[in-house]
Amino acid sequence: MEFPELNVRLPEWLPKLFQGPERVYPSIEERMGLVIELARLNVEKEKAGPFAAAVFEMRTGKLVAPGVNLVLQLNCAILHAEMVAIAMAQKILGTYDLGGPAMPAHEIVINTEPCAMCLGAIPWSGVRRLVCGARDEDARIIGFDEGNKPFDWALSLKNRGIYVVQDMLREEAISVLEEYQSAGGIIYNSRRGSPPAGT
Repeated sequence: MEFPELNVRLPEWLPKLFQGPERVYPSIEERMGLVIELARLNVEKEKAGPFAAAVFEMRTGKLVAPGVNLVLQLNCAILHAEMVAIAMAQKILGTYDLGGPAMPAHEIVINTEPCAMCLGAIPWSGVRRLVCGARDEDARIIGFDEGNKPFDWALSLKNRGIYVVQDMLREEAISVLEEYQSAGGIIYNSRRGSPPAGT
């Protein structure tokens, strides 16, 4: 049996946004503004999930890698924006640990709090800070299944040395979710474990 290659590529329009000089976003508000804009563009240009993320150097604000939700484009349930941004950053920096020795501290900025899968990936990525826009419940309101997460998930990350900032430009982040819903965007949840037909 021959298996296909699994190639993950960002949409063509995304890298074009960052051509030219190195991009630096000094404040976390500017970093979140960028991520919200990427989520909006993913909806407008790809008719795809209203989620984006980016990995930055915490101190300098240097953009390391952006990511957008690629679930619909590539028919792959694990390609949430956070997973894409983390994978891209690790590939660019040549390391599986973004918090490794002699490395600057990195953060991930996401326009909506992480789902259960992405929450699990964040500690393994090595980032030292997570910055969130919209809340988990904002995604659930429009129909997305965020999975089962501990009630005190932010505290559990803090206990692992990952600082969490919530509600950064929350209203602006919510507006992208609402735009996606209004445009009739696909809510691509699984069947939530329902039994196969005929059983």
